[in-house]
Amino acid sequence: MVTEACKKNHITVNGMVAKPSKEVFPTDKITFRKDQITQIITVLDIPENRVGAKLVDIYRKNETPAEAYAHLELLKLSKEHYRKNGTGRPTKKDRRDIDEFGNEIKEEDEIE
Repeated sequence: MVTEACKKNHITVNGMVAKPSKEVFPTDKITFRKDQITQIITVLDIPENRVGAKLVDIYRKNETPAEAYAHLELLKLSKEHYRKNGTGRPTKKDRRDIDEFGNEIKEEDEIE
């Protein structure tokens, strides 16, 4: 997954496009896009050996602005407003309601 993102030039290290074989060093800033927000990670240290997922946060610092996460939360809430997850495709009644909603707005505009 990360290799594909590197090949598509979606990941940068210190402002330069990174290849999959790019070595990173402490104080490097890695920028990538995930879940519709741009994430910024700073490398604090490189571990001697492989480490488990719980220990990864010791070696990195997330510098993504809080506004980006707030924007992501708003996007999730706006999607949930229409239909809840797992409810499937809209029914005929749902589609008719959606069509009527669009027509009501157009009719109000024509009256004015």
